[in-house]
Amino acid sequence: MSCWKVKTLAALGMLMLFAGSATAAELVVLPIDRAKFLAGQKFDMEAELRGARFDEISVKLDGRDAAELFGKAPVIKRGDSLASCRFDDVTLTKVGTIVVDVEAKAGGQTYKKRVEYTVAPPKNRRAKNVILFIGDGTGLQSRQIGRILSKGITQGKYNGLLEMELMNGGTALITTSGYDSLVTDSANSASAYATGHKSVVNAMGVYENSDPDPMAHPKVENIAELVKRVRGMSVGVVTTSNITDATPAAMVAHTRRRAEQNFIAGELAKADVVMGGGSQQFLPQSTPGSKRKDDRNLIDEFKAKGYAFAGNRSELASANGDKILGLFNLDNMNVYLDREILRAQDVLNGFEDEPNLVEMTKKAIEVLSRNENGFFLMVEGACIDKQIHAMDWQRSAYDTIEFDQAIGAAREFAARDGSTLIIATADHAHGISIVGTYHERDGKKGREAVRTYANSIFPTYLDLDRDGFPDDPAPDVTLAIGYANHPDYYEDFKFHSKPVSPAIMSGDAATANANRAPGGALYVGNIPVNESQEVHTADDVPLSAAGPGADYFKGVMDNTEVFYGIVGALGLDPTK
Repeated sequence: MSCWKVKTLAALGMLMLFAGSATAAELVVLPIDRAKFLAGQKFDMEAELRGARFDEISVKLDGRDAAELFGKAPVIKRGDSLASCRFDDVTLTKVGTIVVDVEAKAGGQTYKKRVEYTVAPPKNRRAKNVILFIGDGTGLQSRQIGRILSKGITQGKYNGLLEMELMNGGTALITTSGYDSLVTDSANSASAYATGHKSVVNAMGVYENSDPDPMAHPKVENIAELVKRVRGMSVGVVTTSNITDATPAAMVAHTRRRAEQNFIAGELAKADVVMGGGSQQFLPQSTPGSKRKDDRNLIDEFKAKGYAFAGNRSELASANGDKILGLFNLDNMNVYLDREILRAQDVLNGFEDEPNLVEMTKKAIEVLSRNENGFFLMVEGACIDKQIHAMDWQRSAYDTIEFDQAIGAAREFAARDGSTLIIATADHAHGISIVGTYHERDGKKGREAVRTYANSIFPTYLDLDRDGFPDDPAPDVTLAIGYANHPDYYEDFKFHSKPVSPAIMSGDAATANANRAPGGALYVGNIPVNESQEVHTADDVPLSAAGPGADYFKGVMDNTEVFYGIVGALGLDPTK
């Protein structure tokens, strides 16, 4: 048939009632206009008429009936004020621009929608392996803060550069917005890297439809699924956060709601190496500290699938095999300063033998590189972001340095291997900036001790043991850091030996948050009062790349293009 039509419910024998109503009908096509696909990449296509119930509908791609092109009939779901038609698990193989025309008729009205898709051709393989480093929230200023603390600056010249800054095979600025909002979250932005498609805040691997079920939204094949399906490569996911948190989850999972972490934990079996915090999502609900809603023991399930399990640094060092599950904390791992240097027992909370990101990265590469077909590895410095949210820039900076040293370990492997592309970037930025320096040498305190312009003498961080980390996070001359977007908080410009929360909730400036900066000045917030932390910004983020395929990255690029740089370097061809 040249055009498929639905005139009665019996035509396809299906009925689905949707709650709610709309005042004006709107025809929505998913994927959205200007979506880009790798030829042969699997996805779900859906057309929704929101606010009305169509009597008939047609979907054509370049003038050809969709059912004929995809070789399957659509699934029709209709209710009083919402109707949809959907093709699941389809592909486009014709390279170039494809015009999609959808027409729906309802109650004597005709609704039309045209979108255009781009189908990118496979490229010649240049890399065997790809390692994607995502410094969560690590914008340009976070890089610079890490460079100052790690390398130092003398008479205006930096004494060295970070490992990520030494990668000059490709350099770009990456835009970060999703298709629903200017400012993104980590799920949406990481999903762009994993699929090559935009999504919406709190979602990963899906386009948003109207279904209340977070698992029912149209999916797009992600990088973990592609490399395994097309070439039998190994996959690794490493982070310092809860392993089911947004960024690692986006590499493997499809859900409209990032909070579905019980589900995401099971999806991580798509990866061969899984390392981070978050055992709370793997332990049965009867176990103290568990956040599962059932009695499944996913650690045992992973073991049954051949994974060696490591629960601490010592066990990770001795773990062997082609698959590893490493869970080193109930929730997010402790940050570098607390884990490796300060080691306050009430902060570590019983997790005193966590590996660092360098050790996890090295172990992941050791295991994954045994696969002759190659590997894809995502490594996240997650708590860089989490500590900026808490306005604890020193802890964030030490985690930035740790993240950078993990990149250094990967660069050492790549130098020996010769066929590995390394990409280092961020998923989004924060409104953090270096105002100048801060010192109390002349007795001034608080904002009067913030030194700007000619008074901003250089900070006095020292690294006498040459481990790349400042020996003291609180020297007599430190950085003066400001935030463009913050809640009400007290500031004294000092380092805090214990992690603290920034926000004054409920507007009670007299009593709340006093432990952050006793005697400090109250800084009135510039974001809504219900925001309890510093928040993300829409700033572009830097990307650095080295190795085969790195030259793809140049100029200003959309975040979805990172995916195409990865699959292009690997020469993935899902059409075969």
